[in-house]
Amino acid sequence: MAEGMLLAVAQKIIEDLSSWTFQEVGSLWDVEAELDNIKNTLSTIQAVLQDAAEQQSHNHQVRDWLEKLKVAVYEADDLLSEFLTEALRRGGTSENLAKKVRGFFSSSNPLVFRYDMSRKIKAMRQKLNAIAEDRKKFHLKECHVEPHVSMDREETHSFVPNENVLGREDDKKAIIKLLLDPNVEENVSVVPIVGIGGLGKTTLAQYVYNDDIVKKHFELKMWVCVSDPFEVKAVIEKIIASATSNKPNDLHMDELQKQLRKEIDGKKYLLVLDDVWNQNYNKWDNLKSLLMGGAKGSRIIITTRAKLVAEITSPISIYTLNGLSIDQSWSLFEQIAFRKTTRDQQS
Repeated sequence: MAEGMLLAVAQKIIEDLSSWTFQEVGSLWDVEAELDNIKNTLSTIQAVLQDAAEQQSHNHQVRDWLEKLKVAVYEADDLLSEFLTEALRRGGTSENLAKKVRGFFSSSNPLVFRYDMSRKIKAMRQKLNAIAEDRKKFHLKECHVEPHVSMDREETHSFVPNENVLGREDDKKAIIKLLLDPNVEENVSVVPIVGIGGLGKTTLAQYVYNDDIVKKHFELKMWVCVSDPFEVKAVIEKIIASATSNKPNDLHMDELQKQLRKEIDGKKYLLVLDDVWNQNYNKWDNLKSLLMGGAKGSRIIITTRAKLVAEITSPISIYTLNGLSIDQSWSLFEQIAFRKTTRDQQS
């Protein structure tokens, strides 16, 4: 189980470093080669993880190696997240990411930041390289790891019966608190829900969406299942369909943006963008610019597996969803088992 999580985090880092956003930042900050090296090293390590996981039960040296790897991978994830977050923060809210990154050089102490992050990234690259080199001592078998492939997911919707939601009451209250916070300066702000697949991000978003307090607070509520690929025109069409209950037919982009702004401008709205994978800052910026006409207090909830996806939206806060407790997990298991038994008896 722990190795499965390690594999998932390593894969996430590889996908993040392959994204347009990281490639642009890495190039303009002159750490592109270091980031590519980290990505390649993780891919090399990833190939032997399965065999290492099988050997650790009878080989304490492999077990120690896995523990060092786990610490290093989590540190790498934190460091890269820190690097990107600080980079985007220093860039302000310019329209183009390249302009944002180049704008760092006119901010206070840019050379200090550049040197510090470059040093940390280089040290992390060396640490991971050393761990990768150590793997040769154990003659681990390589196993091909399939890269992430976008898959069509069953389209989600906004409704969930309350009795189907277990162990998420505190999470719901925390999200609603962010949605209703009167101290947020922006008229329209973003609240991402981040977590690995299967944790219940969509269910939590549905739970919040259908809360009575939320219903009364927002004049307009919209739900869109985004998934992959992230095409701005298609997302706009879905937003309009959710707002009006009518799907726009064969409209050009200019006609769509006019209709979208007509529906949301001046209204305090809640928009849920479920299952977002987009890591392209420009695509997000193009969409967000059309959503800025909402009244003060408007909110956009995003559910995503990747922290990078959340970070490029310049959110007011990122809500990281954790797993259920053991008792909650058993309650959920019993609920599912009871439903299955009931269906079997009725059939």
